[in-house]
Amino acid sequence: MEFLRVRLDEEADPARRCGGDGCGEWTALGGTVDFCQMDLSGCPPAIARHIAVQDPARVLREIEAKRSVLARHAFSPAGGDPELPWDDRDDCQYDGELWPCDDLPDLALPYAHHADHRREWLPHRMHGSD
Repeated sequence: MEFLRVRLDEEADPARRCGGDGCGEWTALGGTVDFCQMDLSGCPPAIARHIAVQDPARVLREIEAKRSVLARHAFSPAGGDPELPWDDRDDCQYDGELWPCDDLPDLALPYAHHADHRREWLPHRMHGSD
């Protein structure tokens, strides 16, 4: 979980620096990307659309959504008592499935290339026969 928190912090910083705190929505029209503060033209249209999708405000919303998922996977302060859930809601470690459930390896998958990522964090479906 700490690995994921650090990666999300790393992604949030440049998004904030690029105006993710409210400069407006990035858009693409043909080969031009409107960054709210300037335009970039001459891109192939597919690349312009991809750049626009990386709108910092959207990236920050995605990061907050992922942080919410992580919060639901924190170890319960119940101290191992499955009768005491986390904040009156089900805690994935007590739902009868292995912890961490598949959500955490799935969230870590985009960072599989990172030097601190561990092979055992790959989703079970990607481990093949091992």
